[in-house]
Order: sequence, then C-alpha cells, then structure tokens
Amino acid sequence: MIQPLAYIHPQAKIADNVVVEPFAVIHKDVEIGEGTWIGSNVVIMDGARIGKNCRIFPGSVISGVPQDLKFAGEKTTAEIGDNTTIRECVTINRGTKDKWKTVVGSNCLIQAYSHIAHDCQVGNYCIFSNSTTLAGHITIGDHVVLAGLVAIHQFVKVGSHAFVTGGSLVRKDVPPYVKAAREPLSYVGINSVGLRRRGFSSDQINEIQEIYRVLFVKNNNVTKALDTIEAEFQPTEIRDEIVDFIRNSNRGVMRGFGSGS
Repeated sequence: MIQPLAYIHPQAKIADNVVVEPFAVIHKDVEIGEGTWIGSNVVIMDGARIGKNCRIFPGSVISGVPQDLKFAGEKTTAEIGDNTTIRECVTINRGTKDKWKTVVGSNCLIQAYSHIAHDCQVGNYCIFSNSTTLAGHITIGDHVVLAGLVAIHQFVKVGSHAFVTGGSLVRKDVPPYVKAAREPLSYVGINSVGLRRRGFSSDQINEIQEIYRVLFVKNNNVTKALDTIEAEFQPTEIRDEIVDFIRNSNRGVMRGFGSGS
C-alpha cells in the first residue's frame, strides 16, 4: 500500500491499510490512522497526528512550522480527526506554546488552497470552500460552512452551524446558527437551510430566529438584548449557547441587520 517512490521516515507510525502514493514525504514524528490515503506530493511534517480514513490530496503540507515570529521551536502538533478530506494544496500549520496544537476535527472537508494557521481549533463536520484562510488562534464550532475566499482575523470565534458567504472578511466573532454576509460583515438571518438539513425542528428554528431578532434586528445594545433574551425566553440549550457565546466574546460580535455601527 506504500509506493516505493514515497519517502517515509522509519520512525513514523503508519497504521494498517494506509495508502501512500509516489513522491509523498512523511517525516519522523508523524502518526497516521488506518485506512487513510496520502496523495502524491503531499508533505507531512513532524507533529502531524492524522486520524482514520482521511484523504489528503496532492500538494498539501500538514504540520508545517508556524508562520509566527514568536515560535521558538517548541514541540507542538497538528491534529486531524477521522474521515476528514484535505483537498489540493491545503496548508495546516502546527501549534505554538499558546495552545500547543492546531486541531481540525472529524468528518470535515477542507477544499483546495485553504490555509489553517497555528493554534486554530476547528470542530467536526465543517466545510471550508476553496481558498479559505484562517489566521492564528481561531476557534470554529461544529457544522460551520465557510464559502470560498473567506478570510478570518486572528483570535476570532465562529459559532456552530454558522454560514459565512464567499469573499467575506471576518474581523468580529460570528455567533452560532447565523448567516453572515456583506462588508462590514453583518447578520443577514439564521442558517435555516443548514439547520433543517441537520434535523432541527421548526420550534427550535423559530426560537433561534426570535432570539436573534432581539439581538440583531430591534436595535438593542448587546447588554439590553442579552437581558431581554434571558428574561423573555425559557432556558434551553440553544438559548444558553447563544447567550454564553455573546457574553464570552473577546473581540465583540459582528454587527446587526441594517446597523450603522
């Protein structure tokens, strides 16, 4: 299953049924789970931890040294979960001493030419379209979809089930369950199509919509909006997830619908 024209360091840990195509290079401190396919001209560098049944397409570089001038050679990792597909020429850098690892979850699709920088934490079932760029220290929740050419500022957080339209510049946090678009990036509704596809009920979708109407449509400031949400909506997992995300936002959240701020 390993082609003779591939180079694999003898101390790399390669599980059963891994396919390594010609001209791939796998460095010493690497672990690859069973059933994974490594395409031609892939470079997997020290610190890579790759799960089962992944597919990594030609030209990708996994666990490259961080593009961070503060990096001092500390031992860090880049970790990829099971069943994740990495398309052509994707670059995923390993972590720094901030989080010690960069993580991409399971069942993700990272499309061609995307870049995931050091210390990013990406959840499960995410889709990043072509040329998506994540700066360092970014946190992405589960089931997030980033359309093509999205660029995200360092330390930004994107909540679970969010959708960001193509070409967007993401400078502020994007809360869960929403659609984000325009310049500057703004709330343009909830991700109702994605939520229905993932089994959310009509009552849950209506709850999300009403919460964000208070937060983003009625011209409340954030403090008043959160107080209103906690007073008028029954405690649920969804409500609490949204409120906690907003309260814990360090960079502040994107602006609301039609906001001039």
